[in-house]
Amino acid sequence: MNVKKSSILYYASITFLLLFFASCRSAKYLDDNQALVTDVDVKGVNPALKESVSLYIDNEIRPNSPLYLTIYNVFNTRKGRYKKENIKNVGEAPRILDSALVELSGNQIERFLQTKGYFNAKVTPQIEIKKKRAKVDFLTDLGDPYLIDTIQRNVEDPRVDSLYQKEIVSKSLIKKGKAYDAVDLYAERENLYFYMRNAGYYDYLRQYMRVGVDTIGLNRRANLHIQVTNPEDSSAHQVYYIDSVYFNIEAADPSLRKVSTPYLDSITKIVYTDETKKFRLRPLARYAYLRSGQKFSAKNEELSYDRLYEMNGFRSVKINYEKKDSARLDVFYNLIPRAAMSNQMEGEFTFSSGMSGFNIGNTFSHRNIFGGSETIEVKMRYGVLFDSRLKGSLADKIFNNDFQVGVNISFPRILSPFRVRSVGKYGLPRTTFSSSLQLFFQDQTYANRYLINSLNYLWFESTNKMHSFTPIVVEYRDGRLDENFKQSLIDGGYTLYVESNDRRYFGLGSQYAFTYNAPKLTSKESFHYFRGAGDISGNLLGLVSQVIPFDSNDKNEKLLFGVPYLQYIKGEVDYRFYKFLGGNRQLVFRFNSGVAVPYGNNSSLLIFEKSFFSGGMNGIRAWQARTLGPGGYNRASKPEDIRLNLRNLDQLGEVKIESNVEYRFRMLNNFFGAKLNGATFLDAGNIWRLRKNDFNIDGEFRGNQFLSQIALGTGFGLRVDMNYFTVRLDAGLKVKDPQFSGTDQWVIKHLFNSKEFRNNYYNNNRPDRYSFIQYNFGVGMPF
Repeated sequence: MNVKKSSILYYASITFLLLFFASCRSAKYLDDNQALVTDVDVKGVNPALKESVSLYIDNEIRPNSPLYLTIYNVFNTRKGRYKKENIKNVGEAPRILDSALVELSGNQIERFLQTKGYFNAKVTPQIEIKKKRAKVDFLTDLGDPYLIDTIQRNVEDPRVDSLYQKEIVSKSLIKKGKAYDAVDLYAERENLYFYMRNAGYYDYLRQYMRVGVDTIGLNRRANLHIQVTNPEDSSAHQVYYIDSVYFNIEAADPSLRKVSTPYLDSITKIVYTDETKKFRLRPLARYAYLRSGQKFSAKNEELSYDRLYEMNGFRSVKINYEKKDSARLDVFYNLIPRAAMSNQMEGEFTFSSGMSGFNIGNTFSHRNIFGGSETIEVKMRYGVLFDSRLKGSLADKIFNNDFQVGVNISFPRILSPFRVRSVGKYGLPRTTFSSSLQLFFQDQTYANRYLINSLNYLWFESTNKMHSFTPIVVEYRDGRLDENFKQSLIDGGYTLYVESNDRRYFGLGSQYAFTYNAPKLTSKESFHYFRGAGDISGNLLGLVSQVIPFDSNDKNEKLLFGVPYLQYIKGEVDYRFYKFLGGNRQLVFRFNSGVAVPYGNNSSLLIFEKSFFSGGMNGIRAWQARTLGPGGYNRASKPEDIRLNLRNLDQLGEVKIESNVEYRFRMLNNFFGAKLNGATFLDAGNIWRLRKNDFNIDGEFRGNQFLSQIALGTGFGLRVDMNYFTVRLDAGLKVKDPQFSGTDQWVIKHLFNSKEFRNNYYNNNRPDRYSFIQYNFGVGMPF
């Protein structure tokens, strides 16, 4: 094993060195009067400023990435020289020394340092060329920073001066004795601009605020003179009020325009015109925040744009203004609808552990079913999985079938029997009615019919705080085990598993979820993310049953409509910390945990649909979904026929603990028109049963041993960023597998001598085979 491992490390090292030297040898492809930039540095600045200063060095004189340059060289060299034509757009072209760009970069650095208060800073570029390789140093002499001495503010308009002193100066970053920084001045100008625009000053421009900096005769001191001037043609700034509001829906195709007579709505006071004859004003007008009689507000304009676009019914939204007189504006909303109907088909091919299959789906959408940009979606999906190890024809090799159909009707507002105040300030609220049916059949094992209906409310408390409340969830499930298989389970003593899965039930419950910082998931910054969810079922029925007698079955379960009702409580938390490391580098830490407790009328094992599972593309990626845990459970403890029939059905739990660490970085800026990113990761976790049972042996959660049952996986991933979506391929490698005991859990030691290990595993766990590496293909990031 050590010899093979050393060989792999040897060849990996050789490959890396070859790439490095191949990029270094790129200079030989250059003309005699050219030099490849191999090193750039800024000297003489403190570490806090160095990263910011480096941003002002022109990209064309920054050293190449060895990998990118090597790839470019492979496709774009001929006869010992770089090609001049038919250049392939891959990798990264060599960064050739350009003295003009070096001088320009030095000037840019110097100007930047002056904005930071180093008014006497000098930057001297120094170039060293050796064997067609150039090293560039920017030598800086900062001098001492200038400090702010006096601050004079002169606002010509007394009303604006009052607002400025009260709302802006009181929160200003500009302080006497603080080092001069132009960023503070820009911030104050922006704060004043946005405040004025939100206070009715429609004509206010940033240029009205001017700053003078006086350092003459002062010893490292700067006097600031801030002036806010009036318009050239007026002695004061004018506050504007909204007069008339016009809301016009235009036909996307001019040939489909219909004659529409404008009319004034008595409730909204909006003049409405609809060239399509398909929309109602009032559901739309609730997100037209600029209304008659109000002061002009840029914030209300932005809110109107955001909410009307979020309704997903319009491809174009424009808001224009006309001055009616010196203090009044007319507002014109002009909207062009999207195509009302769309249809999307999708499919995927799956392959894992000797089984293959496919999923196909179709989604039909109508974006304006009731005239208020309400959306209806009808989804259908069918999946089939084949097991090549089963005998017979192709039809005989079908392992399972899964058919799902669902209907969602979504209203872009809160529908309630009582009046609800507007909740659209931070995001578009929605009310969604959903209904779905699933029919699942696994060969000679299990059949399930699952019907669920729900009413959901979604709203935003603030930009980063989202609430989702589902007051009503009505479920019906009819699960049946194959009679022969059921009998084999009973004969094996697995009665509890039979009782938990061969049953019908009725559920009536509620769900709630709170999400923090979801809008930042695609941003390049450091932040915390949190999602907490709760799911409760059967409490109301349990209380009613105390007052009104319910029928019971022979298991003493209370019945509703002749079916036992479900009782459980379930909670789950998902915490993440995203650390931005600059450029395209990011470190992500994630902790995901949950617990589900069946009780009362349902005190045995939790049913399949409500249980947790581990593994898969968004969890412990070295394991296929539903093949890890619970606890130290090993499927070798079951007869072969049960292992065969219960694949993906017997590894579930009521407790879940997972943690992930992932480092993300850019690999190629240009990968056939997309960006290629990489990731390395470490995943840890497992699931457990709450109570000991005879089926999942060693699968229960125990405080003194759960840490020893944590699975570990690591791996590498490729992410192709196509701007609108990301295609992902992750390869997860098993490191520690809790189905084994003691030091045998560290399966990584068998990686380079795995044949004997895998054969022994197959003999004990047939038909399961052991795979050290699990590939996960998907769309979107794992978290």
